[in-house]
Amino acid sequence: MQISAQKITPFLWFDTQAEEAATFYVSVFKDSKLGRISHYGKAGFEVHRRPTGSVMTVEFELAGQKFLALNGGPNFKFTEAVSFVVNCDTQDEVDYFWNAFSKNGQEGPCGWLKDKYGLSWQIVPSVIPKMMTDADAAKSDRVMAAVMKMKKLDIATLTRAYKGQDA
Repeated sequence: MQISAQKITPFLWFDTQAEEAATFYVSVFKDSKLGRISHYGKAGFEVHRRPTGSVMTVEFELAGQKFLALNGGPNFKFTEAVSFVVNCDTQDEVDYFWNAFSKNGQEGPCGWLKDKYGLSWQIVPSVIPKMMTDADAAKSDRVMAAVMKMKKLDIATLTRAYKGQDA
């Protein structure tokens, strides 16, 4: 995998779990793969303080999106200010990704969660953009009200709300 083939690549900073996290993410998404792995050398030890030969970066690709993970130390942590949206066409797909990422992680409101590495994900039914941008504001309001009551999003409940049917 050549990182340079993509104009913008998300760069994820881990303490020491870059390879473990990349391997996990690749196991969750179909059509995904690990790429090149670089290792720390003696050069720069006074700055990076990483053992020679330990993993420095891991290239990986998830469903066509390339990423780069770094073992950079404990200085920086993930926050909800950056998250990745996974668009799901079916409830089975929502359930699959929700279960995979919430295991040993932390469920949040409105389809958000943190995985076991602290990275935030939004597991979102692909019908949401249509529902939330409908010209009929009442439909969008009902969907928003339903979303606000959920952790994992439920397509059937959202569809009933969109149609104005009792939940």
